[in-house]
Amino acid sequence: MKFALVKEYVLNFQNGHDIKTSKLEFIELIKMLSDDSRKNVNKLGEKLEKFIITYEAEINRVKNMYLFDKSFGNFKYVAGVDEVGRGPLAGPIVSAAVILDLDYMDDGELMLYINDSKKLSPEKRNYLSEIIKSKAVSYNISVIDNKEIDRKGIGWCNQEVFRRACHGLDRKPNLVLSDGYLIKDFDIENKSVIKGDTKSASIACASILAKVYRDKIMEDYHQYYPEYKFCKNVGYGTEEHVQAIKKIGITEIHRKSFLTNILNK
Repeated sequence: MKFALVKEYVLNFQNGHDIKTSKLEFIELIKMLSDDSRKNVNKLGEKLEKFIITYEAEINRVKNMYLFDKSFGNFKYVAGVDEVGRGPLAGPIVSAAVILDLDYMDDGELMLYINDSKKLSPEKRNYLSEIIKSKAVSYNISVIDNKEIDRKGIGWCNQEVFRRACHGLDRKPNLVLSDGYLIKDFDIENKSVIKGDTKSASIACASILAKVYRDKIMEDYHQYYPEYKFCKNVGYGTEEHVQAIKKIGITEIHRKSFLTNILNK
């Protein structure tokens, strides 16, 4: 049973899942493996010890992200907001806003492995997305489609999708942390954070929710437009995508305002 537990801990860590075991239990298990007369069992103990060191480092990393969000002052509700889909040739721009409980009581309440969504595997993003939605004080996702992007421009839509995400929260935030730049024409106190999805817990969670949500939209569109490989490029201008546009034409979800140079060649 003990050896099965070791394998379970290692597998859970590799998959980015929480490990529900106390440090004392880990120490006892590592000692048992180290004291064993078999070398292969000793090596298993060494491997587990390395994982525990990395796991504790992850706890400290995420704690610092929570502390970063708290460092702006004594605010009751701090929201992080981020967007995905500013640059693609097709599909919507999506933003998420997330309010976390920054006054967690123990390490088990931390959402480990949160980070810039682009640094996470699809499997880890999908897993964390469900954890975030279950643990967040409040979250909201907003979407602006390609037609509104064509009518009003991506600059305006980028700002508006932030505003809609924050205003749709069921708790009004006292402070909004936005990734990269300030939100214009906004009625809530706002601080911008450069590379916020690697520094702020709230922004990192928003980044993950927005990415997972938009990727799912583009995967669904792939069923209708398989020639464009939206399941792979999620609307970005890959060579395969551009060649499909030139050969077949555009779809209902393409951003015409982004395609002038491509269509005129």
